Amino acid sequence: MIDLSGIDYHQLDRLRLNKYLFYPRPDYGSPSMPAVDGASAEDVLIPVEGDVAIGATFHTKQKEWPNILFFHGNGEIVADYKEVAPLFLKAGLNFLAVDYRGYGRSNGSPSITDMMRDCHRIFAYVCNWLNHRGHDGALIIMGRSLGSASALELVASYGDKIDGLILESSFALTRAVLDHFDVNMDVLGLTEENGFRNLDKIRTFAKPTLIIHGEFDPLLPLAEGQALYHASPSPDKVFLKIPRAAHDAIFCFAMKTYIEAVKEFAAKVASSR
Repeated sequence: MIDLSGIDYHQLDRLRLNKYLFYPRPDYGSPSMPAVDGASAEDVLIPVEGDVAIGATFHTKQKEWPNILFFHGNGEIVADYKEVAPLFLKAGLNFLAVDYRGYGRSNGSPSITDMMRDCHRIFAYVCNWLNHRGHDGALIIMGRSLGSASALELVASYGDKIDGLILESSFALTRAVLDHFDVNMDVLGLTEENGFRNLDKIRTFAKPTLIIHGEFDPLLPLAEGQALYHASPSPDKVFLKIPRAAHDAIFCFAMKTYIEAVKEFAAKVASSR
């Protein structure tokens, strides 16, 4: 058993890495997308600390469908996924997208420590929300880019309550993230033990796992996704490489392939519960 209880994310905060990792922007109000027949999109504010609340939009249709709890990348907000959510719904998946502090309709200011702490409170809220509304489908945690840190934190903490994991454009090593911003971990006296420890976290989760990565990702190279795949102990894991795609271009290159892979994965997760 890997002990993850002693991770101190304040070490990353104190080095002022937040200015590199977070690009918060508000939701000024974006146009609504045509609704999928019978679907709803409920805007939610999730309390996480004092008067701080995290904005989310829960796109749902059928109570028995698999539910995807989605943590997006650092330059995105929940409202950006209004165009994507109908694709998940048409694939038979409820899509629950959440922000971070300072993003979208959330208040507060983002930090690494708060992001990693808030995901636990978000998870508890979502589980309660689904339960009270009778949604009894499989629960899949999905993280894209920076959101992979929240996703892996949750599966390492609540693996017994989570049915599947999807990672997109994710990172295995903290060094891979900081190198992109020319932040030298060695000079700062940081090691992987002081970082997110994504590799250690995925080693705790043996349930179905899907990892999607662009072939030519310049921000988080393909090797990062491959390292997570090889570290996963799941006997039911899939690695989907999107040819020619960069970090933010997976949908542009292979939207149909992407959605079909997620749909097939979710169906497999649901059938194996």
